[in-house]
Amino acid sequence: MSTPRRHVLQQGPVVRALLATGLAGFRKRPPAPGTLPGPLAHAKVAPRPADLVRDYVRHCGGDPGWYRGAVPGHLFPQWGFPLLAETLRAIPYELTRVLNGGCRIELGPPLPGDEPLLLEACLEDIDDDGRRAVIRNRLTTSTASTPAAVRAWMYAVVPLGKRGGGARRERPSIPADAVEVARFRLTPRHAVDFAVLTGDFNPIHWLRPWARMAGFPSTILHGFAALAYAIEGLNRVRLSGDPHRLAAIDVKFVRPLVLPAQTGLYLRGQQLFVGAAPGGPATLVGTFEERTDG
Repeated sequence: MSTPRRHVLQQGPVVRALLATGLAGFRKRPPAPGTLPGPLAHAKVAPRPADLVRDYVRHCGGDPGWYRGAVPGHLFPQWGFPLLAETLRAIPYELTRVLNGGCRIELGPPLPGDEPLLLEACLEDIDDDGRRAVIRNRLTTSTASTPAAVRAWMYAVVPLGKRGGGARRERPSIPADAVEVARFRLTPRHAVDFAVLTGDFNPIHWLRPWARMAGFPSTILHGFAALAYAIEGLNRVRLSGDPHRLAAIDVKFVRPLVLPAQTGLYLRGQQLFVGAAPGGPATLVGTFEERTDG
């Protein structure tokens, strides 16, 4: 199913934040932030358009009927990235080098689809070992009737290229005993459609020459797209079509997913993996928690 291109008109704040972040990379680096966590930033945004939410859920492999007037928490980058980007402007690194390393999402009561979203964000921590810096910032999404409906932490990674910064970490593979529960056949169009739905028009996801200049053989899928496909796969296979049974998910994007690709969602207990086959390299690894309080 084709994603309506009219959704591009709803992505102005995200696109402006991406452009501002890119331009900031050419400016003088700010000094190191003081005490962490940093100051709180706040914003209020309009309810997400119902047609955007519907088309996003369908694109990710879910059923819009599962949400019953609620907004999926994994759509948070679409409304939260501009405020999260503000917290990153205080970091003492080149913003153009920041990579998306993963995230943690904690889901409270369903996020109402017909109320303005009240956002709070802050820079929580920076772990710099000389080889790379891992930056953690947090976004809390509430409404007037539903406080802290979605709490999300983003893990941003900045390669520093310094020697003596510790041993190189081995990137994980999919365990041989992990069970495949979903299969995805992905083309470059999936990345374009995800950009249309979320506003993340980083050119490495949709312009092949740009991706090649960045060192990739072709365009790569958004990390948040792989996460969204994995969550909707969980909803369908593990959670019986009830997304509100998912209490939390914590993932790391460990390899780029080059397009086109055939990849699967694999489970081993409360662990999940995205990759081509057991024993092979993983592109996403993580854990999830199911709600036990009904």
